[in-house]
Amino acid sequence: MSFQSGFVSIIGKPNVGKSTLLNALLGEKLSIATPKAQTTRHRIKGILNKPNFQMVFSDTPGIIEPKYKLQGSMMQFVNESLQDADLVLFLTDFSEWNEEAEMLERLKVVKAPMICLLNKIDEHAQNVVEDKLNFWRKQGFFKQVIPVSALNKFNTELLVSSVLEYLPQGAPYYDVEQLTDRSERFVASEIIREKIMVRYKEEIPYSVQVEIELFKEEKDIIHIHALIYVLRDSQKQIMIGRGGNALKQVGIAARRDLEQFFKKKIFLKTFVKVKEDWRDNTKALKDFGYEG
Repeated sequence: MSFQSGFVSIIGKPNVGKSTLLNALLGEKLSIATPKAQTTRHRIKGILNKPNFQMVFSDTPGIIEPKYKLQGSMMQFVNESLQDADLVLFLTDFSEWNEEAEMLERLKVVKAPMICLLNKIDEHAQNVVEDKLNFWRKQGFFKQVIPVSALNKFNTELLVSSVLEYLPQGAPYYDVEQLTDRSERFVASEIIREKIMVRYKEEIPYSVQVEIELFKEEKDIIHIHALIYVLRDSQKQIMIGRGGNALKQVGIAARRDLEQFFKKKIFLKTFVKVKEDWRDNTKALKDFGYEG
C-alpha cells in the first residue's frame, strides 16, 4: 500500500476559525482558540496520522499589517508556512468584501495549490452561502471551494479526502504517534495564555507572554511554574487582581485543561513579571521563540 505525506498550511485573516479547524481535523484540542482576534502567534504544526497517510497541518497567525515587531514575526511564520506547503487551505468567512479584495492580492503570490474553505456557513441562510461560494469560485486560482463549519466539524471528512488528492507519495516526516512538533512546555504555556485571553479585556491579552520556568513530570503529577510577562506595572496589578483572585481563577481554568491534555494531575504555580516593551524588543522576542 502506498503512503502519502505532506505539509498543509492553514491561512486567513484573524478570527476566521483556523485554530478551531485544526483542532477539528485532529480530533484533539492542540491550538488555543478564543473569540479574540490574533490569538495564534506562532506556527503550530498538528499531525494527522492514518494508516495510509500523514498530514502535517500548520496553524498560522491571522494575516494583518504589522504594527510592532511581534506582529512582524507572526507574519514571518505565515510566509514560512507558505514556502514549504504542498497545499494551502485558505480559510475565510462572511466578512466585508473590501477586506477580501486585499486578501486576494496576497494570495496571488502563493505557488502551492490552494483550496478555499468558507467557514461558519451554519450561521447564514443558504442563498447567502451560495453567493459567497460563487464569489470565491470566480476568483480562478482555487482548486476547490468547500463550505465548512469548523466548530461543528461539518465537511471535515470531505476536506481530508480533498487534501489527500494533493499530497505527494512518501514516508512520514514525523513519528506516527506524534501529535505536534511543539514541546510540552510550549503546549502548557499556550493553554495558560488562552485562559488569560478569555478572562481579561482590552490590551491585557495582547500584552501578555507566558514562559514555562519549570516543567517537572513525575509518575502521577506534573509540576509547572509559569512566568506571565506584561508590559507595565498597572497591567501586573490587573493580572493579579484584588487579593490575587483574578490570577487564581486563571490558574484554576488552566489547570483543568492542562490535566485534560496531559492526562495527569497538575500542580501549577503562576508568577507575574513586568518586561517593558517586550513586543518591540528583538532580544526578548528571540528569547520567547518568535525570532531566530
